[in-house]
Amino acid sequence: MISPIQKSLLIGFLTIAIYLSVVVITTPALPAIDAISAAFQLNSIVIIGMGVGIGLQIFLSEKGKQLGCKVNVKKKAFGGNSSSAAATSFFSFFSLVPLGCCGWWLYALSLLPSVVGTGASAILIEYSQPLAYLGLVIIFGFNALTAYKLRKEIRSKKLENFR
Repeated sequence: MISPIQKSLLIGFLTIAIYLSVVVITTPALPAIDAISAAFQLNSIVIIGMGVGIGLQIFLSEKGKQLGCKVNVKKKAFGGNSSSAAATSFFSFFSLVPLGCCGWWLYALSLLPSVVGTGASAILIEYSQPLAYLGLVIIFGFNALTAYKLRKEIRSKKLENFR
């Protein structure tokens, strides 16, 4: 049986590996090591933050299950974290386009105005880095809420056992 900490570390590293794989796959013009280096130079906070944030959510969820808590963390919080992680990585890829990384995203950016309009596209592109950081804030916000609920449930169980 894998412990909650082992599972969270595995999922956290897997999140980082998937992010970097997308960078390499969507950057055929650069050698993989150069694409990964550029990604870490520009987005190290986002890359590591997503790995830590998703790993922490997995830890909280697994720990809650292990303790028999009734906190419904997996459906709401993990779903919210997944959406936030997807949005965070989406926005963070925009900052790599000028360096020659993620050339596929240039194509995605060219389609953006037809999907959300020119004004919204300009805002999304111009503020892609702050939006990526906002995604990290949301991920860690869900984690804080989950940790609070888990702690509250644990305290409640201790009071029941004390009576």
